[in-house]
Amino acid sequence: MTETTATFHRPFPALTPAQRYHFDVHGYVVIEQILDADEIQRLYDALHTLKRELMETGDPAKNPVRGAFMDPAGPYMHGFGHIIESMPAFLEYYAHPRLVGMVDEVTGGGVRLTEAEAIINARDPAAPLEDDPRYGFHRGTKAGFGTYEENGLFHCHFVKTLTNLTELGPDDGDTVVIAGSHKIALPEGPIIPAAYEDRSLVHQVVAPAGSTLLFAESLIHATGQLRTDRERTIIIGAYAPSMFQVWNGYQPSPDFLKGLPEELKPLLSGSDGWEDLKARCRALDIPAAGRTDC
Repeated sequence: MTETTATFHRPFPALTPAQRYHFDVHGYVVIEQILDADEIQRLYDALHTLKRELMETGDPAKNPVRGAFMDPAGPYMHGFGHIIESMPAFLEYYAHPRLVGMVDEVTGGGVRLTEAEAIINARDPAAPLEDDPRYGFHRGTKAGFGTYEENGLFHCHFVKTLTNLTELGPDDGDTVVIAGSHKIALPEGPIIPAAYEDRSLVHQVVAPAGSTLLFAESLIHATGQLRTDRERTIIIGAYAPSMFQVWNGYQPSPDFLKGLPEELKPLLSGSDGWEDLKARCRALDIPAAGRTDC
């Protein structure tokens, strides 16, 4: 069975009980190989084409290409913003029914896209490799402020999907998280040193290409240390309930919204607003692609 908003069908629940339990305990879950080889290649090619086009402008931070911009932090780190309008492959990703279904489930209701980003990074050969690395840990909301419980399960109003378009081994520098920090109503200050003291609390994503890290923004997280010569390419989506606003500068253009299929307009515009407040929550023992209303 499926749950719908307008006529945009996506599975609900989209996570198995084991996947949902992992998310509740740790604040994240990795779903391997959500994308197939063709989808991975389309996204990879689109992102690298966009990178080349932006670099050719001479100042990619100030000269957007079809709405997308890039802020290179040196020659080895390229962060992309508002990519949703720039390539058809990106819209396919952000409206992927399985991904949106997973986000619906852990927010507890219909959502809108609030950020569309990507990263291409590589190791700076001049940078030293640390045996005991420190990370730029941060989070986007706080436990008890942007989070709640329903049916005994954790929900968060600000959720992200990070899908790796390249293979990620243990030395490929993907996202690290402080497991369980999504539920801790403390500032980051005392949590981060505790995690460094016991490194088993710091989990790093290792996954085949096409896998998706789904996590709550109340989870403390950071980019890992890239220790190999392999490039890391990921695409990032941020979602929130439909009545929330998008990140500043990420508003879709009127022309883009006008050209969307009707069923996707609420996802990109938030047009469902407060009308989409009916909660969708599952019990842990409901199998994936079943549904329960609360």
